[in-house]
Amino acid sequence: MEGVYLTWLISALAIGLLLMPLVKPPWTKITLSGFVDFLRRYWLHIGMVLIIYNSKDFLDEIDRVIMANTGLDMTPWIYAIEGDMSLWVQQTFESEWLTIFLTHFYVVGFMVICYVSIFYFAYFDDRWMADRICLTIFFVYFLAIPFYLFFNVRVTGDHIPGMETLGYDLTTEITNWFTRIDPFTNGMPSLHIGFPFAVWLCLLRNDEDGRWLVYRRLVFAYTILTAFCILYLGIHWILDIIGGMVVAAIAVYLADRYSGPLWNIFDERTINARLVTVLTNPKHAFSIVKESTKKLASNFSRPTSKETGAILTAVIIIVAGIITWDLTHQSLPAGGVDTPVDVAAADGWLVTLDNSSDMGALLVVHDLSDVQEEIEVRQPILDSNSSFSVRDDILAMANSTKLFIVDLEKPFETILEIDVNNPIEVSLVSNSIVAVFDLSGLTYWNYDGVEVDGPNAPIDDTIILFESSEDEVAMVFASQPSTVHIGLFGAEGLISIPINASVEESAEQELISAERNIDIENASIIDLDFNIGKMAATIDVNATTRIVLMDRTTGDSQIVSNPIFAAQDPYLDHGVLMWSSYQHIDPVNASSKVQDREIYILNLTSNIVDPLTADNVDQWSPMVLEEHYVYCQKNADGSISVEVQEREATLKPYTSSILQFGVVLSVVLVFINLTQRQFESRKSISHHDSEL
Repeated sequence: MEGVYLTWLISALAIGLLLMPLVKPPWTKITLSGFVDFLRRYWLHIGMVLIIYNSKDFLDEIDRVIMANTGLDMTPWIYAIEGDMSLWVQQTFESEWLTIFLTHFYVVGFMVICYVSIFYFAYFDDRWMADRICLTIFFVYFLAIPFYLFFNVRVTGDHIPGMETLGYDLTTEITNWFTRIDPFTNGMPSLHIGFPFAVWLCLLRNDEDGRWLVYRRLVFAYTILTAFCILYLGIHWILDIIGGMVVAAIAVYLADRYSGPLWNIFDERTINARLVTVLTNPKHAFSIVKESTKKLASNFSRPTSKETGAILTAVIIIVAGIITWDLTHQSLPAGGVDTPVDVAAADGWLVTLDNSSDMGALLVVHDLSDVQEEIEVRQPILDSNSSFSVRDDILAMANSTKLFIVDLEKPFETILEIDVNNPIEVSLVSNSIVAVFDLSGLTYWNYDGVEVDGPNAPIDDTIILFESSEDEVAMVFASQPSTVHIGLFGAEGLISIPINASVEESAEQELISAERNIDIENASIIDLDFNIGKMAATIDVNATTRIVLMDRTTGDSQIVSNPIFAAQDPYLDHGVLMWSSYQHIDPVNASSKVQDREIYILNLTSNIVDPLTADNVDQWSPMVLEEHYVYCQKNADGSISVEVQEREATLKPYTSSILQFGVVLSVVLVFINLTQRQFESRKSISHHDSEL
């Protein structure tokens, strides 16, 4: 557990206890025995609140994946309506002390009002209020889920020009904590307003004798200050606040309507009584269950609006659940791949070096229009160290002695076959040249088997890394490990581009405090990718690795990965930069949630980073194609697969069929339900008139 979060949690608990004498009903007393007794009497209420609190992590993971897969972003519409009003709040009141205070208030205050203080009603045995408050909080969260999954709204500090996310950026430790727990896209509605406002409304509605007057006033004051806080810190929009208030009002109504029926079933006292009946007289307990089931079946055989409404709700939840599952499981494993060693892809083609064969390693080729069907290709005898490259429809592959070039449209015909000497890497350069990198250096060959001149290292230097794009070659020399040298075929000379991976002192200090030694002066480039306009490089600074993105036109650069967490595998194409990264300084000693790598996507147009994956399995080596994302994944059973995912989210045929059926069924159920309500209302009016 992070130090800052532990501090906040302890502070919230302490404040909650200190406020007890102030907010308690006038005639009650606080005793030590009461802290044990209320757990026995209200264990289900407390469990419900804890489940809601802990379920947020799971929901956020789903939200991250759906956002990355679908791009459902309503933020521009919110900004078009609201403009820079939140920016005015921040710029008008911004000061260092206020930022520090409100950042801690944002987290601690939320814990106190919405979770810690809920136990007041249980401790002082106000069951009427405890029932409604717990159920109100549940409905607030339940109603917010569809918005978070399918109505993504980003925080203001990430969207409004000139606005900062002050609350997320106070310290590096706070930034890292929020990065792990918050997707920054679930702004509408604001739960920081929805929860406390719902509690206040519930108190206003049900506290008839004023026993909770002090607490009600405290919650109201907290809600007002929170509304200012979330605007000031660059987190929420004004419309998020309105959304939170609307959701709160609906939640209070639902809690008041269903509190009686639900707690008659789930009341801790009745649960204990039913448990005693099951243990002492199971035959009688079975007869009760049987009778209740028969009664329920009878109700649904002659349904009223209550039953049709329940069926409609169930249909909506089931269909929404299926769609959510589909949208969060968009990737498919490439067929015929059991033990992938390396993967390469070009638009339309996926090539995997698989080491599962008894005959040695094989290149498994897929046309991305059908990732389950393999394509047989003539290839040399390969091993796990063999190198290969794919570009357009051309595949180059080499073992220790032979290099083959094959046209994938004619997979059994060899374009070129030449002798090589233990190549470290082969790469297709331009439309008719293959580069061979071995211990002697870098050589170039045309498809006629003739060696040709191309960009290379000086005689007195050696190449430690190279990459090609179109007619350009990028190299890193041993003498300058933090500088990229780019050469163009048909042109003389090299362009040298130094890469700087230094960050602000606070980030460096967090690594130093974790006993990770920073060595910026001896930083080295260990991986890179580039195109005509951009260049991305992985920089090893000893303590960690960072992804640096450079604009080759302007010379501007930025560290796009979290600077304290290890990042690697940059892949740049089609307006997107992808990479893999850990979310912990020391993943080996971290919790299971952050021991694995996740895949991240940077949209080069919007400069917004979204996670493509959010789970507990390891992913690495991402690639972006015109229509697909590709990455390697270590599954829960230990197997490794190559995952292929379409960039545009699509529903599977069975999901589309279920959705269509659900829509038709919902229309029918809505019609029946509304008709029933009219007849039931008519009977109620007729009955009332007859009594008069």
